[in-house]
Amino acid sequence: MTPELTSLAWVAALSAIMWVPYILNTIAVRGLVDAVGYPAQPKPLAAWAERLKKAHYNAVENLVLFATLVLVAHAAGISNETTVLVCKVYFWARVVHVLSYTFGIPWVRTLSFAAGWVCCVALLVELL
Repeated sequence: MTPELTSLAWVAALSAIMWVPYILNTIAVRGLVDAVGYPAQPKPLAAWAERLKKAHYNAVENLVLFATLVLVAHAAGISNETTVLVCKVYFWARVVHVLSYTFGIPWVRTLSFAAGWVCCVALLVELL
C-alpha cells in the first residue's frame, strides 16, 4: 500500500471513531432510550460533546475531498515526496482540528482546518 493510501486509511479510521465519545455523552445525559430515539425536547449535550459532534461532521465532509484526491492520484500513478508529505500533514492537521475543536481552542482549530485545506490544494496541484 502506498504512503498516501496509508494516510487515507488513518484519516478514515480517525473519522470512524470520533463519534464514540459524543455518543457516550448522549447516553449519559439523555439515557439510552432517548439517545437512540427522537425525543421531542432532548436534553443538551455537554459543550465539549456538541463541539466534537460538529468536528466529526466537518471531518466527514472533508474526508470526501481528501479521499477523492488521494484515490485519483493513486489511480493516475502519481506519488512523490509532495503527495506523501501533504497526506501525512493532512492526517495530523485533522487530529489537531478535532482536539482543538473539542476543547474549544478557536485559532488552533482554524489554522489546523486551513492546513488540511492547503494539503488538499497541494494534492490537486500535483494532479493537474
